[in-house]
Amino acid sequence: MPHPRAPALELPSTDGTLFSLAGAKGAPVVIFFYPKDNTPGCTTEAAQFRDHYKAFRKAGASILGISRDSLKSHASFKQKLELPFELLSDAEETACQAWNVIKMKNMYGKQVRGVERSTFVVAADGTIAMEWRGVKVPGHVDEVLAFVKTLA
Repeated sequence: MPHPRAPALELPSTDGTLFSLAGAKGAPVVIFFYPKDNTPGCTTEAAQFRDHYKAFRKAGASILGISRDSLKSHASFKQKLELPFELLSDAEETACQAWNVIKMKNMYGKQVRGVERSTFVVAADGTIAMEWRGVKVPGHVDEVLAFVKTLA
């Protein structure tokens, strides 16, 4: 079964540019959608991607984090955690909708719309080579890295 094409992705980035997935073809891109800057699970996940960043780069892949937070929030989160990769702001939820990561979640007994922690590996040809949804943080980054190494 052929891999599906990755949905279009064009969002403002913490490096001050408008990131476009179409311009990133030729090398794998790891995209992780996360609920919110500066929350415990998201902080741990981002830090684990940071700690494995050199191994991802060695395997030829870049990393991007996406949430609905503002660029200002992303900039302080990136600085605080010393993240070596960019964060993209999806305040309008265009990417979250296109990648189908907005879900109804239970929070303190109430139903709320939120980002389901999800990771995608977009292959060099622009297709989705692998996806993880409803991610549990412990061990996840190791699993993603192991998969990325199979693409090399």
